[in-house]
Amino acid sequence: MDTSPLKTALADVVAIPVTPFAADGNIDTTAHRALLRRLLDGGVRVLTPNGNTGEFYALTPEERRTVTELTIDEADGRATILVGVGHDIPTAVAAARHARDAGAAMVMVHQPVHPYISQDGWTDYHRAIAEAVPELGVVTYIRNPLLAADRLTALADSCPNVIGVKYAVPDAARFGAFARDAGLERFVWIAGLAELYAPSYFATGATGFTSGLVNVAPAVSLGMLEALRAGDYAAAMKVWEQIRRFEELRADRQFADNVTVVKEALASLGLCRRDVRAPSRVLPEARAEVADQVAGWSI
Repeated sequence: MDTSPLKTALADVVAIPVTPFAADGNIDTTAHRALLRRLLDGGVRVLTPNGNTGEFYALTPEERRTVTELTIDEADGRATILVGVGHDIPTAVAAARHARDAGAAMVMVHQPVHPYISQDGWTDYHRAIAEAVPELGVVTYIRNPLLAADRLTALADSCPNVIGVKYAVPDAARFGAFARDAGLERFVWIAGLAELYAPSYFATGATGFTSGLVNVAPAVSLGMLEALRAGDYAAAMKVWEQIRRFEELRADRQFADNVTVVKEALASLGLCRRDVRAPSRVLPEARAEVADQVAGWSI
């Protein structure tokens, strides 16, 4: 398996599309397709259906399959598809195989939410999924600051299709050390905490970053990527200053409004309903502030 094209694709803005809901609570497939087309037309080239901004944990298995198929169909080869999978091993394996059969190129394995995770158990969990789909590239999603770099190395030694890391620990120094201990050139390192952390993570080795904000303003996210690729940190920080408050609103109360703020922004633009599913909740305040933030961007 030649993984170089997949590694090249990952070094980009990795968009996490929202999952819009209709008034009856079901997925609004018409709005979903329109939002995906907007991302594609805006220049986005990596889409992650069933990511956290897509409310992965609030979707049923059937809905997650629908989101996967809809995204692959709408992209129609215009973007690389990185499907989020997770939960128990059989569920994750079934989702990964479905993604493969539907035409996806890669899967992203969500950080396990089991309350009792050993480091070797983390490796075993990911190995079981990666071995089930050797044809696909696999990206690990690391949110655990205690995970040792040698566990990732051991995983990749046994599963060469593990090619990327979405690193979402809010510590740039730890990221820099972890990436070098695991193999800076061996994996594609993706700043998993979006635009607010992208400049500091790029400075220590990342070559891509995830984004939920990109749903609202693709040009803003791609503008930051262009600046970071050029090593123009002054320009990147101008974008950072522009979107700082928006991302702080998403991070408020331990990221309780991560999805809510994005959907509120999209609703202010008339692009989808603001509805989210529990345990998220529609933004109770700051609606006007979100709309004001977006109004000042290049949409």
